[in-house]
Amino acid sequence: MNNVLIKNANIVNEGKIFNGDVYIEDGIFKEIAPQISAKSPDVHIFDAEGKYLLPGVIDDQVHFREPGLTHKANIGTESKAAIAGGITSFIEMPNTVPQTTTIEKLDEKFEIAAQTSYANYSFMFGGTNDNLEEILKVDPKKVAGLKLFLGSSTGNMLVDNPEVLEKIFSSTDLLISVHCEDEQTIKDNTAKYVAEYGDDIPVKYHPIIRSEEACYLSSSQAIALAKKTGARLHVFHLSTAKELKLFTNKIPLREKKITAEVCIHHLWFSDKDYEEKGTLIKWNPAVKTEKDRDALFKALLKDKIDVIATDHAPHTIEEKDNVYTKAPSGGPLVQHALPAMLEFYHQDKISLEKIVEKMCHNPAILFQIEKRGYIKEGYHADAVLVDLNAPWTVNKDNIAYKCGWSPFEGTTFKSRITHTFVNGSLVYKNFKFYDVRHAQRLTFDR
Repeated sequence: MNNVLIKNANIVNEGKIFNGDVYIEDGIFKEIAPQISAKSPDVHIFDAEGKYLLPGVIDDQVHFREPGLTHKANIGTESKAAIAGGITSFIEMPNTVPQTTTIEKLDEKFEIAAQTSYANYSFMFGGTNDNLEEILKVDPKKVAGLKLFLGSSTGNMLVDNPEVLEKIFSSTDLLISVHCEDEQTIKDNTAKYVAEYGDDIPVKYHPIIRSEEACYLSSSQAIALAKKTGARLHVFHLSTAKELKLFTNKIPLREKKITAEVCIHHLWFSDKDYEEKGTLIKWNPAVKTEKDRDALFKALLKDKIDVIATDHAPHTIEEKDNVYTKAPSGGPLVQHALPAMLEFYHQDKISLEKIVEKMCHNPAILFQIEKRGYIKEGYHADAVLVDLNAPWTVNKDNIAYKCGWSPFEGTTFKSRITHTFVNGSLVYKNFKFYDVRHAQRLTFDR
């Protein structure tokens, strides 16, 4: 579908909402105007009927589990779920099997995505205690950035040598994204609760084991190191109010050297949900208190937090249905992230313009992604049509994840993603997927 005309859409872009038409030619936004006529008979015309047209969402943190963990998920299945959720571009993490810590393994993932992905793609390169030589080979124009785990999580890529950390921070021009939890604090807390409960620790203690202090200690150290070395640092999945003092909204995003992300689950759930959801909402970092959740939301609105992501990290339901110490952390989110944020819009907690800023514009700015994240002439035509008044309920029949479950099961969302366009091609419409792959590798203006 090379030429597309979307008519009568409420276009949400760059802080404004305006009614108009959008003409797409050869995968590029060619013209945006109050009214546009079809240029030729072969143009595919969509009447948006007043629905809202958003730029395609860019998710800067996903775990699609390929290679090596494909019983849980793979790039094909999860990118398909992503487009159902209006996510048209993703950046995937390195804690696969084998880990993405060599150029060879990175190239293999790019080859897989080129064949199977429904959404535009890039990858993080993984840092370890002993792969600095490989890190220095990475071309920053071709790769999203470097991922460091400063606390162990799925895949155990812990970087815990202070000398190595400083060497990495001072040696690379790559954007460094970090998972911040202090390992020793977590080990000490875990030992305390194992001594009391054995393996079957009540999951309500997860945010006490992976505590506020564990998060703050690690993130504050990472930021101090970034300031010392001049490194470009992005702190993933903030989960505490305490950490917010480490970030600023006093300068524009384009000028920030230290930035922050919040994930959907830390905005939606709180520790009061563990009783009902159990290990289904066991994430690292942990979902914490209502006070933390509210503070994160306020910081997002005040621009101390720069982007919203998912940290989509599926496991099978059999794996999650285990005692605490054996149940892995993480859960699937890409299909339901935008609907969840639109629910907050209905609750008057956030505007549509702010949602687009944090999920579309800002990831493009932060990662310097070329010509994506906006509905703008000359940009790649990634776009999402949303009906704000088409309620639907999450259930087994409409979940697209390979793992087949969602922490949102039973939730009714007021808004529905009706159409998703990737590089100008319609790839999803009202719970129906089109078996076309027009995804492209993300490129970076660095």
